[in-house]
Amino acid sequence: MTSPPLGNLELETDSPWGDERSINTRTPPISPPQTDALQSSAGLSSSDSKPSDISSPVSRPLVSKSRSSRRPGQAAVVKLEALDDELGPLGPLGDNFISPEPSPAIIHDQPPKPPHKEPSSKPKRMLYRGDGQLDAVALDEDDEDVGMRRIQGKVPPPVEGPIVPGGARAGPLSQPIEQAAYPTFDIIVGDPHKVGDLTSAHIVYSVRTKTSSMAYKQREFTVTRRYRDFLWLYNQLITNNPGVVVPPPPEKQAVGRFDNNFVESRRAALERMLNKSAAHPILQHDADLKLFLESEAFNVDIKHKEKQATPAAESKGMFGSLGFGGGLTGKFVESDEFFHDRKLYLDALEVQLKALLKAVDTVVAQRKALSDAAGDFASSLSALATVELSRNLSSPLESLSDLQIRIKELHDRQAQQDVLTLGITIDEYIRLISSIKLAFQQRQKAFHTWHAAESEFAKKRGNMEKFRRQGQTQKDRLSQLEAEVAEAERKVNQARVAFEEMGRLMKNELDRFEKEKVEDFKSGVETFLESSVEAQKELIEIWETYLLQMDREEDEALSYQPQGELAPRPPPPPQQD
Repeated sequence: MTSPPLGNLELETDSPWGDERSINTRTPPISPPQTDALQSSAGLSSSDSKPSDISSPVSRPLVSKSRSSRRPGQAAVVKLEALDDELGPLGPLGDNFISPEPSPAIIHDQPPKPPHKEPSSKPKRMLYRGDGQLDAVALDEDDEDVGMRRIQGKVPPPVEGPIVPGGARAGPLSQPIEQAAYPTFDIIVGDPHKVGDLTSAHIVYSVRTKTSSMAYKQREFTVTRRYRDFLWLYNQLITNNPGVVVPPPPEKQAVGRFDNNFVESRRAALERMLNKSAAHPILQHDADLKLFLESEAFNVDIKHKEKQATPAAESKGMFGSLGFGGGLTGKFVESDEFFHDRKLYLDALEVQLKALLKAVDTVVAQRKALSDAAGDFASSLSALATVELSRNLSSPLESLSDLQIRIKELHDRQAQQDVLTLGITIDEYIRLISSIKLAFQQRQKAFHTWHAAESEFAKKRGNMEKFRRQGQTQKDRLSQLEAEVAEAERKVNQARVAFEEMGRLMKNELDRFEKEKVEDFKSGVETFLESSVEAQKELIEIWETYLLQMDREEDEALSYQPQGELAPRPPPPPQQD
């Protein structure tokens, strides 16, 4: 229902909407609509609404009281005035509206408010403090805040130390959980000495270990091992951890294996192998590494372990149960671009490292040849000093001979330092590339195992479908075929997961290889340069000391005159023509 035109209204009294009532009482007063000025000027009317105490919006039409009465059908003239309203264009719906306080009568008429719970403190979660009590921590508290609280006096839960056979615990009673999760190892291989007779002679090394791992009975222990024990450990770590790049031991050498320089370089390489294996997040938990480091009856324990060894499927988990020990079957085409690029990179890196190692060997050989030449020179000078009758000549010759002997020793030390700093690092990474290639081969074996399982699954499923097409109704045979198909499908999924997991593991291993390579080569080059600078400084000091000694002896010879010996006469002056 629409209201009559506003032009027919004559307002005379105030209405709840703020307008004026018309003098003509024949038409009831109708309030103007709550719309903007444009809608009012167009003659739009609003629906019936209840009056309210709220004032009208920004602008509203005002009807002039001075206009004359209008004939029916004549258009109404509406005059608009803009009012200064603080409520804004949205009126009571805007942000500037402040609701008036209701009267007490209205308050009593409103329904009661529901009970509201006062805001409590942050919810708490309980953490074990390590001293037998619980510590409350807010649930929305960041881990960094919790870590700061721990640093400021609250420690993580302790880990009890291992119990030795006597009942007492080795080491402290507890340790922080961070230290238990990331144990540290400090392994020193030293004291190489020759044992055995002529036919069974070999070098034995002492392996001293300091660790914070709670898996070991003691914190510090020492055992003796020979070279073949290190080879056994390397092979066991490769077998137990497919896809992991295991640090390899130095290569076996039949000729010159008892030479002092060779024994020292092998000792350093074995020490690096053990420390890197113990620092690896996967290898440090290997049972064979633990057996190698702390077993006092190593050979007996190995034989006992081999006798009680469980099948490969039970002892080696998912990887061992898939039979990676077999040879490669079929051709493998690398489909992963990451591994394809890394293979090419490793092949080129191996070639360059071998060339660099050859150059280092040439430098070492030249230093040794220079050392030998200095030794021959010293021998010749010493022989000449013994036959010389004049003390003024024999003494400098003897001093020069001693100087050449010191230079010979210096060249020997520098050659050995070149091997132990830069040469051993290059040789280690050449062997590490060989270990990476073994990991690639294990990944290929996993791929072939996966596809062999798929072929077996397809064969068994074909047999079951053939059995069903023949219409045979032997339920037992059909149940057996279904079970075989399900088992074959399980093996396919297991082999696929193993292959994918090995790929992810190898990507992490290759990234770790790159980071360690940068650190090791940087450290090796720095040590190489420092040793070279120190050697040159020592050589300069040797020559300067020799020159000072020659000057001192010459001054003593001039100042010392034996009794009865006349001073040499000065030469006569030249005669003038």
